[in-house]
Amino acid sequence: MLIHEDRSFPSDPESRAVARALYQHIKSLPIVSPHGHTQASWFVRNEPFPNPATLFVQPDHYVYRMLYSQGISMEELEIGRPEVKEPRKVWRTFAKHYNLFRGTPTRMWLDYAFQELFGLEQRLSEKTADLYYDTISEKLATPEFLPRTLYERFNIEILTTTETPLDPLADHQAIRDSGWKARILPAFRPDSVVDPEFQGFAANIAKLGKQTGEDTASWTGYLNALRKTRARFRSLGCTSTDHGHPTARTADLSAAEAAALFGKVLTGKADPGEQELFRAQMLTEMAAMSVEDGLVMQLHPGSVRNHNRLIYERYGRDMGCDIPSPTNYVDGLRPLLSRYGNEPNFTLILFTLDESTYSRELAPLAGHYPCLRLGPPWWFQDSPEGMMRFREQATETAGFYNTVGFNDDTRAFLSIPARHDVARRIDCAFLARLVTEHRLDEDEAFEVAYDLTYTLVKKAYRL
Repeated sequence: MLIHEDRSFPSDPESRAVARALYQHIKSLPIVSPHGHTQASWFVRNEPFPNPATLFVQPDHYVYRMLYSQGISMEELEIGRPEVKEPRKVWRTFAKHYNLFRGTPTRMWLDYAFQELFGLEQRLSEKTADLYYDTISEKLATPEFLPRTLYERFNIEILTTTETPLDPLADHQAIRDSGWKARILPAFRPDSVVDPEFQGFAANIAKLGKQTGEDTASWTGYLNALRKTRARFRSLGCTSTDHGHPTARTADLSAAEAAALFGKVLTGKADPGEQELFRAQMLTEMAAMSVEDGLVMQLHPGSVRNHNRLIYERYGRDMGCDIPSPTNYVDGLRPLLSRYGNEPNFTLILFTLDESTYSRELAPLAGHYPCLRLGPPWWFQDSPEGMMRFREQATETAGFYNTVGFNDDTRAFLSIPARHDVARRIDCAFLARLVTEHRLDEDEAFEVAYDLTYTLVKKAYRL
């Protein structure tokens, strides 16, 4: 077997027994995935995934990032092409270097999919590459592996995609019109029209104006256009917004100051400091809109995007070249929290790539402000060790109930069950330790395990 039934559980027998019991209690609960980057179009077309390389290598920057770090070129992996021309060759390259993933969460996710979905029990390697390719290809061609069937097989209750304000959401509308009962919802990601450094920023705002019938060359028209777009997203089930900013800085400018700053960024006259100030102001503006319309707000700061300039120039954004950076939440969020931190209709879910903030900033903030909740370990910390560090450092001040359960944040559809399984196992391992150390009663641990898996995420995201 590729994966052990006791993976990620404690090694000592007493704690492991408790973890096993807790896991049995929650392992079959439905998956609620409130934040991710899968494509609604998959479920509209409901066509077979083309081949193993397109399914496992092309969309997953965890995979090709590691391969690239060892000198395997993006061209060799055919990254960035709309269609893989030599998928078996790409797969063989991946299989030959599968040893690079030893000890990583990517290995755990992939082995889970290989065994649980495709029945493979031999380890992927150069020798077994063709066996894997042929087995996966054969199964992908069957009705059991169509996107809608997999959605139901995975026991997904809710799946959220992430869309820009300019997206017409035609695929989401088509899913609704089809009569299929799955809940696939859009999340509102406004980076392309609130970040002056985003490629095509001014043109995007002009398109937003045409789309909404507002004069987006004016500050008032721009804000009205954003409100209209949020309403359009809400009409198709959206319950959350998501903001990928370089920092957690917020601002509280007067209307006149904000309008003047908007004029500078729109015409390209703002310097880097003014661009950052505009992003900061827009977080506060988005919070104000969330108070009005009830959309839950997510903040994913602290990533230096597109760090590898060569890759960005050749392939564009979001190609696995982002690097974490230190993030200041206490000072950065203060203007926003001074305005809206005590609002009963406002929820702000905070994520971090800076683990040093868990106990120093994030847990104390969430342990006080009614609007704040802590998102799960994200991206580089989405691992057994990262999840355990989060629980150890955040629980002592924020408790369990100022967190929001787990979300997978993935582009790789077949990794969703594996990622949720890892999170459930780590939570059970942490709770088992508290039980065996007599810091938590066992009946309470069963309640908390259920809440961390299912209740908290639905409550936090208003699902």
